[in-house]
Parts: sequence; C-alpha cells; structure tokens
Amino acid sequence: MSLKNTIDRWGGVSKTLHWLIAVLILALGIVGLTMGEFPKTPSYFWIYTMHKSIGITVLVLVVLRLGWRLYAGAPEAIPGTPGWQERIASLTHWLLYVLMFAIPLSGWIYDSASGLRPFNLFGLFPMPKLVAPSDLASQVSHAIHEYGFWALILLVLAHAGAAFYHHLFQRDATLARMLPQGWLTTPQKESA
Repeated sequence: MSLKNTIDRWGGVSKTLHWLIAVLILALGIVGLTMGEFPKTPSYFWIYTMHKSIGITVLVLVVLRLGWRLYAGAPEAIPGTPGWQERIASLTHWLLYVLMFAIPLSGWIYDSASGLRPFNLFGLFPMPKLVAPSDLASQVSHAIHEYGFWALILLVLAHAGAAFYHHLFQRDATLARMLPQGWLTTPQKESA
C-alpha cells in the first residue's frame, strides 16, 4: 500500500488520518453529549480535561490531514461520476474541514472565555487562553461548538450515506478506496 494518494486510491496516510479522526470525533461526541450527566467528582473534571485534550488532538490531526491532502492530492473522481455529484462531494469535504476546525476552536475559545483556569493538555502542560473572559464570547463560542457538532453529524451521515450509495447502487469503488486494501470488493455492475 502506498503512503501517498494515487489517482485512483487514497494512500495509507490519508486513510489513517481519516479513520483516526472519525473515531476520535465519535468518542468526543459521545462524551460531550453525556458528560453533563456525570456526578461532580474528581473523575468529572478528568473527563472534561480529556474531552478538551482529545479535541485539541483532533484539531492538530485535521491540520496534518489538510496539509497532507494539499501535498499528496486526492484521487480523481470515479469515471462516469456526474459533475453535480463531484461538486457536491467537494463541497461536503470542504464543509467537513471547516467544521472540524470550527468545533475544537470554538470549544477552546469557550474554555478561554469562561474564565476557568487553563486546562492541562493530557495533564502535561497548560493550554494558552485564546481570548479574555467574556460572557458574550463564551455564549457565542458555546453555540458554535454545540450547533457545529450537530451540523457535523448531519454532514457525516450524508458523507457516509453517499459512500454506501456509490457502493450499493452505483457499484463503484468510492467506498472501497478509503478502506484498507482487500477489506471490501467493489460489486460489479450488471451488464445490460
């Protein structure tokens, strides 16, 4: 398997970053939706710190992924894909990037604006504050963080749904080329 993307497949680096970011975002979403229900014990504060630390990790990984994509390029569209599908896929990918930046950054701004003491990234070192304490900045960044997450969920569902649509109905390699080689075979189109 090539580390770099080719004209017909995503390379190992792109696949690894894609799935690692997806798993981390899933974990962050689950914790984010449930952490308000936890009792206020020392574990509660540890969970918040881990949520913030993993969120910053996702931000770094997304920067790396975008840099890698700009360097390594992207596979060409599957032959026969209508132009409108290519444009929607491109728009969806860039909106996913925007949200993968906006959600962790808004969370960091929310943490900064709330006036709490800086959190330690994985307990190792304090993260700098991005803004001074501010009720308005806290409310706006929290809204972006929360509603951005729900927008991300909708886009991810559309993204995954399109990949499955291509696999099951278009019978092309759209889904297979983002999975490890050999995990999924492309169903053959029935000849007319």
